[in-house]
Amino acid sequence: MRHLLAVIVFALSTGCAATYQHADVSAPTARLEREKGVLIATPKPGAYGKTEYPASGDHVAVATRSAFARFANRVDVSSCVDLPCLITDGGDRYGYFAVPQILHWEDRNTEWSGIPDRMEIKVTIFDAQTQNAIASTVITGKSKWMTLGGDHPQDLLPVPLTDYVSSLYSP
Repeated sequence: MRHLLAVIVFALSTGCAATYQHADVSAPTARLEREKGVLIATPKPGAYGKTEYPASGDHVAVATRSAFARFANRVDVSSCVDLPCLITDGGDRYGYFAVPQILHWEDRNTEWSGIPDRMEIKVTIFDAQTQNAIASTVITGKSKWMTLGGDHPQDLLPVPLTDYVSSLYSP
């Protein structure tokens, strides 16, 4: 009986927390400066199989803006999806461009199926003056098993994005 109880407690404790990972594509070449503004692209919507999630690009852009807003004085979101458009849209008014891309977006009925929500995004930061990439990472997240009916892939964005963006600035 004690072993069964231990297994149940272990299953519940490991199933009640979302998990995140990030892997740098290119390590930061320099710390970002707080006084320089950031213009953020809005990525194309994510999809899983034949299901597209139209609002997912907006969710990623807003979460990216929230992460940068803690550190930069000026942070705006653009309807642009790529660097050339950002350069045209605000090249001389910002110090950095952030270009997020949705690599995977899977919104499941976890509470019914036991299959977790998943997301994977790539975020690349560019110097606005030189258009050179300063840093790039891939962030993945998987929802907890016991969601109680409320989690979605966008709920997996704030923690890893804020952690990543904070690592780009000096303390």
